[in-house]
Amino acid sequence: MESITKNRQSTAALRSMVARAYGDERVPTGDDWYGELGHGWFNVAYRIRLRDGAEVVLKVAPPPGVEVMTYERGAMATELATLELLRTHTSVPVPALDFADRSRELCDADYFFMPYVDADNLGIVSAALPAAEREAYLEQLGALNREINSVRGEHFGPIAGPGDPSWRRVFTGMAESVLRDGERRGVDLGQEYDAVRAALATHADSLDDVTEPRLVEWDLWDSNVLVRDGKIVCIIDHERAFYGDPLIEAGFTGNQLPAYGDSSAFMRGYGQEELVGTELVRRRLYCLYLALVMVIETEYRGHTDTGPYDWARLRVGEAMALLGRTSP
Repeated sequence: MESITKNRQSTAALRSMVARAYGDERVPTGDDWYGELGHGWFNVAYRIRLRDGAEVVLKVAPPPGVEVMTYERGAMATELATLELLRTHTSVPVPALDFADRSRELCDADYFFMPYVDADNLGIVSAALPAAEREAYLEQLGALNREINSVRGEHFGPIAGPGDPSWRRVFTGMAESVLRDGERRGVDLGQEYDAVRAALATHADSLDDVTEPRLVEWDLWDSNVLVRDGKIVCIIDHERAFYGDPLIEAGFTGNQLPAYGDSSAFMRGYGQEELVGTELVRRRLYCLYLALVMVIETEYRGHTDTGPYDWARLRVGEAMALLGRTSP
């Protein structure tokens, strides 16, 4: 996926970054030793074959001159911290970290290297799989996501802080920052901004039922899942993690907005019964938040294809309707 946030590097820069990470003796020679992994939407990632034949992945944060959404600032630092949490506190399969550099000496942004995982991306192969196999993977994902959510935090909000003991304050603040991002760029939501704020405020008391901060990935779609031989072998892309309510996880979204896919298998694996009471209200708030992000980020990515924007704008309207607000 094309995006102006992708910080592509020259061949010379890539050689220098490899040398710093692995030593001069492993720097590749000749041609055809690297290629871009183009599936991501935010960071640029390269698959690199070192001189000794080992394959690694280099991930580079966006360039400093490109404006990102407020919640995306410092995303690579969040990913590195989340990887450490998951390696330390869970058995969830995540990439090993070979080397990270935040000095900005060889590159104008943070970057890190990890081993290449030889597996299929579930988001790419899913449509071609038999239904039973696809559901089995999603059940596995639900169980792994529950294990991720077992990690307790000291506060709600960003992994590194600042934190807050109130999930209501943190989530409504997250939503407000996204709305301000949209207003700053003049993004048409298909709804009045103040109407969205009113919908959030009307149902904000449901957030008070969440009292224990848990590690949430939020961006754990099937496209961030690598599979091989019937098993999930790696979960990638952890830059949007924070401490919050597990019901905000991506796997639950289709429970209220079918356009995101059937969430039944994920919920079975997670061990989550059908949503009731304030669970249902909170999940609808999280659907609205996700749809807002997806609409507004198209402006920040510099997309020329209007398809993602048009699709997400429809979801904003659907989420507002779930919260009792009809489209203008």
